[in-house]
Amino acid sequence: MMMRARSFLSFLILIALASVAAAEPKPIVVKVVVVAMFEVGADTGDQPGELQYWVERDHLDRVYPLASGHHAVRMNGDGEMVVLTGQGTAHAAATIMAVGLDPRFDLTHAYWIVAGIAGGSPDRVSLGSAVWARWVVDGDLGYEIDAREIPPDWTTGYLPLRKSRPFEEPAAPLEGQVFELNRGLAEWAFNLTKATPLADSDELKSIRSNFDGAAAQKPPLVTMGDEVSSSRYWHGKQFDAWATQWMTYFSNGQGEFASTAMEDTGTLLSLQFLANARKIDARRILVLRTVSNFDREPRGMSAADSLATQRIGKYGAYLPSLEAAYTVGHTVVNELLTHWPKYEQTVIGADQATPSKP
Repeated sequence: MMMRARSFLSFLILIALASVAAAEPKPIVVKVVVVAMFEVGADTGDQPGELQYWVERDHLDRVYPLASGHHAVRMNGDGEMVVLTGQGTAHAAATIMAVGLDPRFDLTHAYWIVAGIAGGSPDRVSLGSAVWARWVVDGDLGYEIDAREIPPDWTTGYLPLRKSRPFEEPAAPLEGQVFELNRGLAEWAFNLTKATPLADSDELKSIRSNFDGAAAQKPPLVTMGDEVSSSRYWHGKQFDAWATQWMTYFSNGQGEFASTAMEDTGTLLSLQFLANARKIDARRILVLRTVSNFDREPRGMSAADSLATQRIGKYGAYLPSLEAAYTVGHTVVNELLTHWPKYEQTVIGADQATPSKP
């Protein structure tokens, strides 16, 4: 009799557990995550930042509060999500980790597209251009001495950590300092979008005419190039030269500096940790930055005077760069969503994907 009672009790417990499991909602399958970094005001209806065009044009009307991150996430019914990280590496790392660990979302097959504005080197890109990255290198981790105390045989006062001279060999990046993205996926995104028309204007032509550089006078275009990411907003031709060499040094000569941004190593390190926990797939990450301003002063102006003009909403190609980020990024988003069964199962360039450098 006692055995029957225990068996019946076990049966009731199993029924209760099954009922609880059935009552719990299944995680929402997310197919594409667009990562924006800043918004000027509201999510819709006013001066746009990086978030607004995505919300308005892709009808991302489903709002999910995110108390553990910078801003609520938004989705539509097609599986597209947009995340607003907040500015700077710390904001980005914290917010992406919060989204990645949120049990409401299934991100195991999601593609991630960082889509934001950036500074660009006029040697490599022109204003309003869109740049797909293969390498992202952190520009914050390092030693620095005041420029007035740089030895005469040094080109910069900014040194790699644990080195005694600028660009001392061999390069020894720390975890989270250098990221090599899935090259095949980046090239696929570039080929898909390289013919995307990007608007030029007399205003952009006038601004460009004041800059020297191999690409400065070109109209906006979609291209490939690599990014130095730092929360430290640097500016001027000397720092442009530093960033060019910094990229070459840490990518072993494989990367070519084109753009500078503030958040992406924070985003990428959190995504790497989430991949280690099998929450996301690190082979499905794209970084797209569009050029709102050049990273150095125009001809005839000092770096200090030029820096004084560098403010969100005041950049010479501010609106064109926001438009380019959406137009080019959305071409990829639309392709992924339209042919989701294909891209869910097969990661483009998976055979070329390289784990992030330690």
